Amino acid sequence: MRLIILDTETTGFSPARGDRMVEIGAIEMKDRKVLFGEKHVFHHYLNPGRDIPDQLTRIHGVDNAKVKGNPSFGDIAQAFLDFIDGATLVIHNASFDLRFIMNELRLNGLPAIDDVPVIDTLALARKMHPDHEKNSLDALCDRYGIERGHRALHGALLDSELLAEVYIAMTAGHEFGTDTPSQPASNYAQP
Repeated sequence: MRLIILDTETTGFSPARGDRMVEIGAIEMKDRKVLFGEKHVFHHYLNPGRDIPDQLTRIHGVDNAKVKGNPSFGDIAQAFLDFIDGATLVIHNASFDLRFIMNELRLNGLPAIDDVPVIDTLALARKMHPDHEKNSLDALCDRYGIERGHRALHGALLDSELLAEVYIAMTAGHEFGTDTPSQPASNYAQP
């Protein structure tokens, strides 16, 4: 099974209020192995066409200067669609990222990815660890002993790499792909 581990960084928390993506990062995984090399990684800083609030820059480190002159999502959208074609997406808190991705596709007159299968590792963690209050990516890294000391700020590509390690640890001992439930992207992208 071909998986794409994906994360985004944004200008805020609501695409309905005009917030946009400022970074998208995705890596390919096949047969429980992360694939390296240019054709297996999709990463872009994106010009959101609006200011990035300082409080968000403190979280992900992406500021207005970093995105100036970078492409908008519309400029890389087809390459993104080609990259994820035929894959299952693995996203931590899928509803957040997919609302932004679906909004960007809509704004650029592109088809939604409603039928793309998605595994939400946040939902999976809540099911696997019902007694744990915290199931953030940081908490899961700590729970599974995944080193994250090199991560000072959130970043879409770095968080995708950490999530790949978390997903492998979470699904250890399971038949890969058959007992990890996925749902169509449309289930997560409700406004």
